Amino acid sequence: MIAIGVGCRKACPADDILGIVRAALAELAGARVPHGLFTLADKRGEPGLEQAAAVLGLPLVFLDKAVLQLVAGGARSCSSRIEDLYGLPSVAETAALAGAGQGATLLVPRRSCPTATCAIAGVAA
Repeated sequence: MIAIGVGCRKACPADDILGIVRAALAELAGARVPHGLFTLADKRGEPGLEQAAAVLGLPLVFLDKAVLQLVAGGARSCSSRIEDLYGLPSVAETAALAGAGQGATLLVPRRSCPTATCAIAGVAA
């Protein structure tokens, strides 16, 4: 079971999200299929996220900040901007870890472009 965590700036184009997600998936060893895109609940209503999830054929799951804070210790990256805004080290990494469930680890740490971030987490099969 793997989860893709995504963070983005306001009004981020779907193409930017798709590009960073596809690049992260290309780094993933094996033929594991993600079970969704996961992000912070504050990102609800971002059209780029909704469009990217639709193109990828994955559900888009919004998680409360409190849920992401529970797994923040597993994040490898830290953005001072994200810490100031949300009190999290990384939206993408914490969303991936929370989305993948108990015992998850980062399989692909945060990757970024100017408008979006992505990370992939999973639980050993």
